[in-house]
Amino acid sequence: MAQEAEQMMQRYVEIYRKLHNRIPQDVRALDAEWVVVNGARMRLSELEFVITQLQKEHQQMTSQKRGIVSRLIRLFSGS
Repeated sequence: MAQEAEQMMQRYVEIYRKLHNRIPQDVRALDAEWVVVNGARMRLSELEFVITQLQKEHQQMTSQKRGIVSRLIRLFSGS
């Protein structure tokens, strides 16, 4: 179970870094069920929800960037 916490914290750090271009300040396991993330104590299930929300936010941000790039390409290509 502690391995699951480690993997989940690693997933959180990765998506947080992608979204905010920096690593989170405080991510650590308290035990097999509880972790501390940026000063907030939460269960692994709550961390999983946070990870899902961050992934959705990252996907939305990526889609917006692609849309902007596509519009700029169309603008400069004259189409």
